[in-house]
Amino acid sequence: MMVETSTSAPPYEDALAFVREHAHDARLPSGELLADHAAGTAAIVSKLNVDPPAVQAAALFALTPHLRDPETLLAERFGEEVAQLVGDVRKLLRLGTVSLRAAQTPMLDAGRDAQAARRAQIEALRKMLLAFAQDIRVVLIRLASRLQTLRYYAATKTAPPPDAARETLDIYAPLANRLGIWQLKWELEDLAFRFEDPDTYKRIAKLLDEKRAERETYVAGAIERLKEELAAAQIQADVSGRPKHIYSIWRKMRGKALDFAELYDVRAFRVIVPDIKDCYTVLGIVHNLWQPVPKEFDDYISRPKPNGYKSLHTVVIGDDGRAFEVQIRTHEMHRFAEYGVAAHWRYKEAGTRGYGGQVTASDKYDEKIAWLRQLLAWKDDVAEGGPDASKPWEQLRQATLDDDHLYVLTPQARVIALPQGATPVDFAYHLHSDLGHRCRGARVDGAMVPLNTPLQNGQTVEIVAVKEGGPSRDWLNPQLGYLHSARARQKVRAWFNAIELQENIANGRAMVEKTLQREGKTSVNLDQLAAKLGFKAPEDLFNVVGKDEYSLRNIEQALSEAVAPEPQIDVPAQFEKRGSGASVARGASTGVLVVGVDALLTQLARCCRPAPPDEISGFVTRGKGMSVHRSDCVTFQRMATRAPERVLQTAWSADVLGGRGSSVYPIDIAIEANDRQGLLRDISEVFAREKMNVVGVKSMTRRNAAFMQFTVEVSSSSQVQRACSLLGEVSGVVRASRKA
Repeated sequence: MMVETSTSAPPYEDALAFVREHAHDARLPSGELLADHAAGTAAIVSKLNVDPPAVQAAALFALTPHLRDPETLLAERFGEEVAQLVGDVRKLLRLGTVSLRAAQTPMLDAGRDAQAARRAQIEALRKMLLAFAQDIRVVLIRLASRLQTLRYYAATKTAPPPDAARETLDIYAPLANRLGIWQLKWELEDLAFRFEDPDTYKRIAKLLDEKRAERETYVAGAIERLKEELAAAQIQADVSGRPKHIYSIWRKMRGKALDFAELYDVRAFRVIVPDIKDCYTVLGIVHNLWQPVPKEFDDYISRPKPNGYKSLHTVVIGDDGRAFEVQIRTHEMHRFAEYGVAAHWRYKEAGTRGYGGQVTASDKYDEKIAWLRQLLAWKDDVAEGGPDASKPWEQLRQATLDDDHLYVLTPQARVIALPQGATPVDFAYHLHSDLGHRCRGARVDGAMVPLNTPLQNGQTVEIVAVKEGGPSRDWLNPQLGYLHSARARQKVRAWFNAIELQENIANGRAMVEKTLQREGKTSVNLDQLAAKLGFKAPEDLFNVVGKDEYSLRNIEQALSEAVAPEPQIDVPAQFEKRGSGASVARGASTGVLVVGVDALLTQLARCCRPAPPDEISGFVTRGKGMSVHRSDCVTFQRMATRAPERVLQTAWSADVLGGRGSSVYPIDIAIEANDRQGLLRDISEVFAREKMNVVGVKSMTRRNAAFMQFTVEVSSSSQVQRACSLLGEVSGVVRASRKA
């Protein structure tokens, strides 16, 4: 880009005077005087040949915290456009160090997935910065401000905050690179690298063994010599220097695994000619002027790279005995390399993979970046002060990145990409389906907003959720504007479909059971009935019956044919009675002996439901004989503490302990499981296989979790341990244990 040179007072002197008048001795958090920062930033922006309002905004934006009603004051003094630019820059600055924190997503390790997540966050933030800035000039001012800050740290030899250098290398330098602002890109990278890795920076600087100015002077001399030869051969060519910078040298050393001595392109320049024939003519002239290095010649014109990149690369030995690189290409090849699929920034930012030739395909976002770069280049080509001088910036004022996404932040500063027009409900469903279902409110930048409020770039969104609940059907009404994301709409529909399925199954079950009662076939095996009617499971039958898609007459007709009845059952209907002993709950002998007392009425306590060989104790009740408890029963221990005189020593009879008893004992088994279709059936099969009679069931479902209590009859507590072990293997069961 063109650089202005002028000895007169800068055209933004009025803005600087305004800053000095109001800032006095105020300093920025970096320690730099506010007035010095304003002057430095404005000078950098002015060298980019932007329009006067942008330069004035670059000088003024840091002053706004020191002004009362800055928007009105700046608009009156400098105009609405400057005030708007200042406001947009301040919005961008409010992101602050959010960028690096957003990129540092929580990681349990430094694995490949964690690194990929970090790269995705960095890329999302770059896009958010461009999308957040409605005017591209805002991004240029932000880049200039960061460069001025790094210059201050370098000049004063003070270390910047730990995040500043990494943030510059991850976010701001790549943005400058993508926009083709090479002056800023190179200096941002070198200064940030100087603070990020000072030892490596000093080592490479020493290896270069010459200052940047000396390198550029040598390259300029080589260019002049080549231009003379090209003019003598009547070849029209654009020759420009491409001096390497310390950070780019380090990246190439690391990316190609090369030692410094192996780098031939520390100094380089590029020749751009009208057609391919001229490329090879220039190559011959270059090789005639300087001695070529044979193994360092690459003809990417006859053999293009897989991504379509074309150019001639050669390395020659200069007059001082040092190597430098020359690239030769046509204007078309150059445009393709800069703006096409093989855009320079793609392999530069890809790191080691990029140097190996691996790049990703272009997309709509890349096309917009290329358009912005072309527009900036066009702006530089316009004659300064000519009749068309304002046209490029007129377009840049209208230039937004028109991305398909907007970028918002979580309270933990993670960047989330959402479709344009997305709402807090879309945001909640993007984070987690359950959070979306339970969403009831939202805070945007700390203020409560309606759930159908469209989000804007750069906002911080916090969801207010209830502990339990589901979505509203209003969310699916497009006229109310709650959902913009197809993904979120699909999740809401899935929730209501699941609820409707449960309701249909419940209604269908009631209708089928009523039909069975009417036909006197309540003992029919439902699995066999469903299979006879062509369904995989009873729930499938209940579902179609509940939706009125299946006639009950088909069930009546099937019942009139032979269907195997279920064995006689107690409560509930799903469990077959397999126990063979007499239940103590229905008067059978408990098998409990009370020491020192004959013919005492005993009953097993329902609070702990003891079964042999549990350690037991007796407690004499008023009017109901003695209740037998497990010795560790909390209820028994509480009663024994209050009335120890009523405690009797008890034990199981020898027949019971020896397995010769005929009684069975009711005990409670508690099960916690993830609710699903067929869960009750699978649990019933375990009890059936173990020949344990189920005499009672209590069940409760909450947030897709099922909590069940089964009262089963066993001959000893050892049966309970085996049953709990088998129940734990049933799909969906979280835990199964005897109730304490």
